[in-house]
Amino acid sequence: MVLRSIFLLITVLIGSFSGLAQIVTTPQAPGRQTPAQQVVVLRNARVIDGTGAAPKEHVSLLLRNGKIEQIGGAEIMAPAGAQVRDLTGKTVLPGLISAHSHLGLIVDDAESSASGYTRENVTAQLKQYERYGVTAILSLGLNRDLVFVLRDEQQAGRLGGASIFTAGRGIGVPEGAPPLPAATDQIFRPASVKEARSDVDEMAAQRVDLIKIWVDKLHGKVPEMSPEIYKAVIDEAHKRHVRVAAHVYSLEDAKQLVADGVDVLAHSVRDQVVDDAFVRSMKPHNVWYVPTFTVDESAYIYAENPAFMKTPFFQQAAGPKLLAKFAAPGYSEKIKQDPQTVQHQKDFEIGQHNLKKLFDAGVSVGFGTDSGALPGRIPGFAEHHELALMVQAGLTPLQAITAATGENAKLLHASDRGTIAVGKRADLLVLDADPLVDIGNTQRIFAVYHDGHNIIDLPARAK
Repeated sequence: MVLRSIFLLITVLIGSFSGLAQIVTTPQAPGRQTPAQQVVVLRNARVIDGTGAAPKEHVSLLLRNGKIEQIGGAEIMAPAGAQVRDLTGKTVLPGLISAHSHLGLIVDDAESSASGYTRENVTAQLKQYERYGVTAILSLGLNRDLVFVLRDEQQAGRLGGASIFTAGRGIGVPEGAPPLPAATDQIFRPASVKEARSDVDEMAAQRVDLIKIWVDKLHGKVPEMSPEIYKAVIDEAHKRHVRVAAHVYSLEDAKQLVADGVDVLAHSVRDQVVDDAFVRSMKPHNVWYVPTFTVDESAYIYAENPAFMKTPFFQQAAGPKLLAKFAAPGYSEKIKQDPQTVQHQKDFEIGQHNLKKLFDAGVSVGFGTDSGALPGRIPGFAEHHELALMVQAGLTPLQAITAATGENAKLLHASDRGTIAVGKRADLLVLDADPLVDIGNTQRIFAVYHDGHNIIDLPARAK
């Protein structure tokens, strides 16, 4: 049996590497010295523009210097020397944006460690997101100051990979959430209001995009941030014109945070079904809701050996060490017998119900996965799978895609991206099939353009 298990694992890994070989990464320098100088004309595409509008057929796009310069039909002329691509039968949508991901917390794809926050590891993760059509991410806390160096290099055109938005370190409490093995230079844990305000000031000076707070007692296992502390954080952040995103689990905490001025709920409410009073409170306060179904589902789904685990699209994102972990004797049984598995399944179901209720009420819904926080939350793959989970919760494919593109750009105050419009960044995900017919078709990637650069061609297909 042991030999048979080893043989099966080798077979899976060979298939994974075979799929990986289908990705052809466009040769380029380690960074991007300037936006793409070549002109690209994409013809005859079906375009989902990220605004929520119905798709348009037979569209041509002219990309120049990293921006979308023209949108039209056959009348668009290709300048001399332009690269022209016929996308008949293809669908083009904006590059995906994750409003809840993490960088540098995973080592060798399979272990969580503070030692992972290195230039080499973080840039590799950024490139993986990018290859999967996730052209921008918000690294929502637990960052070292290296993240600001990398962000500045990207903005200067010297570094590729998914565009970085960041919440810097973020703010927890002593001995509280998050319980990850984060080093002291990856999170602030203030013990007083004065310390909390000082921590906010330091992050604001670093030009963070948002400030992250953790408000969760993890089912009574750790102390929770007090309202006194998080009110001070929200107040100080707003004085500095910085918004606040909260890790949250319970409806009680979510209600109080909304009342106290939080700007983003960065996870689903999962302890109970949200009531009408909470739903009514969200819109007047302009609070964003980011469901992150991946958090709970990833805790148990791999033990069920779902069909997607056999696809190259999944396998090459997971990497050989994580695949070996999932295939190890006893892994599935251990997860199935873990008492926390039932809780995660319950939380997942409640979270899906709550998303549909809030979305139907007109609450602003963003898109995120918590990818990169733990090994099973796989950068790149998680974002495509999250789209499917949002559809499973009751959104249409178009609504889910809009949340991950145009709506997330609004959440990030990133007006230069998220939709396909003249003047916007040429961040495009080109698909072999229509995701409005089957949301799983977002995994059938044909090409990715980031700032007008052709990142990949002919990637592995989801089977």
